[in-house]
Amino acid sequence: MSEDMKQAALDYHEFPRPGKISVELTTSAESARDLALAYSPGVAEPVRAIAENPDNAYRYTAKGNLVAVISNGTAILGLGDLGPLASKPVMEGKALLFKRFAGIDSVDIEVDSESPQALIDTVARIADTFGGINLEDIKAPECFEVERALIERCNIPVFHDDQHGTAIVTAAGMINALEIAGKTLEEAQIVCLGAGAAAHACMKLLVNMGAKVENIFMIDRTGVIHSGRENLTPEKAAFASETDKRTLDDAIDGADVFVGLSGPNLLSAEQLAKMAPTPVVFACANPDPEIKPELAHSVRDDVIMATGRSDYPNQVNNVLGFPFIFRGALDVRASAINEEMKAAAVRALADLAKEPVPQEVLDAYELGSLEFGPQYIIPKPTDSRLLGVVSQAVAQAAIDSGVARLPLPAHYPLTTVAALLNR
Repeated sequence: MSEDMKQAALDYHEFPRPGKISVELTTSAESARDLALAYSPGVAEPVRAIAENPDNAYRYTAKGNLVAVISNGTAILGLGDLGPLASKPVMEGKALLFKRFAGIDSVDIEVDSESPQALIDTVARIADTFGGINLEDIKAPECFEVERALIERCNIPVFHDDQHGTAIVTAAGMINALEIAGKTLEEAQIVCLGAGAAAHACMKLLVNMGAKVENIFMIDRTGVIHSGRENLTPEKAAFASETDKRTLDDAIDGADVFVGLSGPNLLSAEQLAKMAPTPVVFACANPDPEIKPELAHSVRDDVIMATGRSDYPNQVNNVLGFPFIFRGALDVRASAINEEMKAAAVRALADLAKEPVPQEVLDAYELGSLEFGPQYIIPKPTDSRLLGVVSQAVAQAAIDSGVARLPLPAHYPLTTVAALLNR
């Protein structure tokens, strides 16, 4: 970033008051009677009601629209392990996005935990406070253990967005990119550079959506993950190939798809040139992708490209997913966010990109036109239809798969956040 941008970022977080979120009152607190109802003695009545039936917490408290954004600061964005306190601006930012895009109240919680088990125990003990838990910026492989244990121990949705949010948006864009390329997920040869949390979740979801695990070559710092390697984590072992390929250069030859969840400039022009006709390249390292779009297009005029950056077409941006996934899950009081709900979100996002683009989106990006094609395979974050389309798909999938406790709400499909908040 330029020095001006760095200072602007600091000023944004400091002024007009420090931070990005606050607590607001949702009911009157002006009169003596209001205060008597809000606290003593009136508060005793909802206390008794909840003690009698815990589900009453959803009637008498903010639990049903409250998500905890939780991190231990061990994998902050691209910055690494800087500790829980340093992760607070990111967690506040996630809370801002929950509120802005889906009307969900969110509290950031930074946990100074000495071990994964300590983090698990801490979160499990406070989980009843919330309607859902969004895990964030927890390093691999500990993040897998943390999420698995919390899903087992909590009866509310637990979702590690670094894994599944990235996977859902990637899968939606991938399905559309392959369709444009005249290929299918079932047939595609896929190279994944990176083997961390996001990479594992992306490949797992692609397999759930139809990709063949034998067509996937996952590459970590040692090289291609193959069946002859020892001491693989369970997550890596799931993608260990029966192959004599050992390097990215070996694996990329003839590949249909490259997914980069690694670091800058790791895919060379020469390697891109070796890919199959109409290659699909998702170079998602931030802020600098595995190959710059300018270079990729100069080498291959048939490449379909996505990155993690907002200043290029086809941004793989988690904000397309997590606010609306939680919105749908909360509104039917789902006990989990399962594979069926993730797949429903993928299909909803992929289908929305094929619809005519609203004027509001064109205006936001200063575009005269935009239509489904190589430069538009994923919806834009400013598309207000995301709230209705993705939330409803996720909620319906929760109902159909048996994890919902409530039917589809009468106010569905959702239209705007303002209408939701004023309901």
